[in-house]
Amino acid sequence: TGRPKSSWATMLLQRATSARAARRVVSGAARLRAQCYSTSLADVELAAPQPAPLCALLEEEQAMAEAASRFARERVGPVVQSMDEAGKMEADVIDGLFEHGLMGIEIAEEHGGCGATFTAACLVVEELAKVDPAVSVMVDIHNTIINNCVSRWASPELQREWLPRLASDTLGSFCLSEAGSGSDAFALRCAARRDGDDYLLSGEKLWISNSAEAGVFLVMANAAPEKGHRGITCFVVPREAAGLRVGPKEDKLGIRASSTCPVLLDDVRVPASAVLGEVGAGYRYAIEILNEGRVGIGAQMVGLAQGALDRTLPYLHERRQFGTPLIEFQAVAHEVADLTAELHAARLLVYDAARRQETGTPLVKEAAMAKLIASRVAEKTASKCIELLGGVGFTKEYGVEKLYRDAKIGAIYEGTSNIQLNTIAKLVSAQYK
Repeated sequence: TGRPKSSWATMLLQRATSARAARRVVSGAARLRAQCYSTSLADVELAAPQPAPLCALLEEEQAMAEAASRFARERVGPVVQSMDEAGKMEADVIDGLFEHGLMGIEIAEEHGGCGATFTAACLVVEELAKVDPAVSVMVDIHNTIINNCVSRWASPELQREWLPRLASDTLGSFCLSEAGSGSDAFALRCAARRDGDDYLLSGEKLWISNSAEAGVFLVMANAAPEKGHRGITCFVVPREAAGLRVGPKEDKLGIRASSTCPVLLDDVRVPASAVLGEVGAGYRYAIEILNEGRVGIGAQMVGLAQGALDRTLPYLHERRQFGTPLIEFQAVAHEVADLTAELHAARLLVYDAARRQETGTPLVKEAAMAKLIASRVAEKTASKCIELLGGVGFTKEYGVEKLYRDAKIGAIYEGTSNIQLNTIAKLVSAQYK
């Protein structure tokens, strides 16, 4: 499955017992990334670092990407169309993702996870999206948002309770959006009222991904409305909590197998120990984690675009008109070249943002650019691939029409394209003031 047997830092140090091995494992960009995991590498004799391609991967990252690709082909591919038509995620797919270690990618090994990198998580998201973006986004939200929130800010007690489950059998859901708080996320009205040693949560969350199958919810609610957004607090709420109810699924254009439902909270009682992190810090956690989540969505969109090309290119070589394969017509070849170049640029933006996350480098602007460009590229690529396929592209036979429907959400969720443009413009402008 590609799941590491020991921590990545330990593995790298073991391989660095000789200068030759150290050069192979941690040369160039890989060396810089390895140093993020252990300062002990400074004591190992290493060759002078050489610049490496931005797409250079650690061996373990490549192995995890290959495992995800294999799972997508063998376990997801056969049920993509039926899940899309039914608007329902197969339980066997979810179980398989857990069994193959793809749901605890960054969770520490001590809690049953892989202890891998953020880039590894993005690679898994990308590979799954080549086959089904609906499965991909479920894995993305679980890994880059739910798992990382708990790993980063939850108390040791909450981590011991939930991280092993999140890595092995329990899907998570992030409850932020409401009817009046979409792009204006912090206008939420869901309230957390103190009652003795507990909190009572009341409100309604809308458009909540993973909610139909989730076993735990991270709920954003305001524990001090008089403080505005500084009262927003994150609570860890199990599905079986009395008063929590998941409403009917939305009938969506795309990513139909990914559940999107309202989550209703009617005086849901949770102990004060269920607060994730600090009371009133939820807004800060949401901002930070959603910046990273945008990188994951960028990876999903890159995978979607690649999947569209992968379905289209063989046909362009097989289909002949006027005695010539379609790919040999210059207009067609130029279209393919244009799409390929734009896709590569989007992938580089995503990978750069992912590495920034790992090194603690500011990534707000880069994450916004990655999501903005990748979502545009995905929509354009899927659309153009339908045109290149002609009549068969307009049918369900090749699966590109599904990818076209799936691509539209990229410009909407985890921050609309206009929000990304606002963020980029604001940060660029600040550099010149």
